[in-house]
Amino acid sequence: MNRFIQVVSFALLLLGLWSCTPKGTTIQGTIKGAENLQVFVDEVAIGRASTVLSKADINATGKYSINFPEGLKPGIYNLRVGAKKVNLVMDGSEKVVTVNGDLNTFQDYAIEIEGSSDSKLLANCARLIMERQMSANDVGTFVDTTKSPLVGAFLAYMAFGNAGPYIATQQRALEKLQKADPNSAIAAAYAEYLSVIEQQYIAEQSSQVVQVGKPAPEIDLPSPSGKRMKLSDLKGKVVLLDFWASWCGPCRGENPNVVAVYNKYKDKGFTIFSVSLDGFDDRRTQGATPAQISEARERGKQAWVQAIQADNLTWPYHVSDLKHWGAAPAAIYGVQGIPRAFMINKEGLVVATEVRGAANIEAELLKHL
Repeated sequence: MNRFIQVVSFALLLLGLWSCTPKGTTIQGTIKGAENLQVFVDEVAIGRASTVLSKADINATGKYSINFPEGLKPGIYNLRVGAKKVNLVMDGSEKVVTVNGDLNTFQDYAIEIEGSSDSKLLANCARLIMERQMSANDVGTFVDTTKSPLVGAFLAYMAFGNAGPYIATQQRALEKLQKADPNSAIAAAYAEYLSVIEQQYIAEQSSQVVQVGKPAPEIDLPSPSGKRMKLSDLKGKVVLLDFWASWCGPCRGENPNVVAVYNKYKDKGFTIFSVSLDGFDDRRTQGATPAQISEARERGKQAWVQAIQADNLTWPYHVSDLKHWGAAPAAIYGVQGIPRAFMINKEGLVVATEVRGAANIEAELLKHL
């Protein structure tokens, strides 16, 4: 009987200990300088207002603890005291996340984080950006190589915000996020935000008419293989910037002229940067499901690739955002009809805004080789 009582007592003890262990996710720690204040946890949606999820009192020694019995879903969160905050990135598996710091340097990410590897990674990168030890190119490299698409996306957003010249980096971050989770609410909010930023940037660029003697506006888009290609990377060569599409009859008729000039001068410092207007126009997406848009763009991509092969367009620089007439470069360069070609000299300056026909292309080219 005594043995039985001992076993039962031990089982009850274990049950009691288990029941005292917080369930879900707990965010805890010490924030110096925040004694007797309150700490908040907000859910963040990129480009939208944050939502307060919970709050707790910070005690007289700066300690706090907030428990979420159901856990926290994968996402981005603020840990906030007043107006000072740091961002946390959760993957949904965290049990106890400890964040320690000093309120005076809190929003500088001078903090210690344990229990959330993604949050720790974001904090380290954010601190490097603030200390100017992480450049725009470094952020782009991080976006392309990180194993955490959510950290990559939010870091790009933190670094660039609504800066139009860096929209391509944020779009790459969005693509990785969408690929990781096509149904992500965060990705949907980010896509909506970037769409607004892109349209604003296009409007700004479109108001600055492309002029002879001025630098050629940057184009940074994927090739059929998905590799990003920049127009600016071709400085040092004379470039024919060619806007066309597989569905455009006059474009297909002009292609033999372009091919002839390319084959004649490709080894003499000349190349071609082709921008395809194949795909599906974003402005026609109302009523279309994401699957329908994706299918339409995939059909456009296949037609584009087939036309490249059929017309022997052998130069390596072929890009498209597969947005048809909604393509950003078309708006920026004021392209309202195709084919349309611009000549850009070795210094990256526009030297001609309308060149067609083998003889005209060659004549303009010879002025700048």
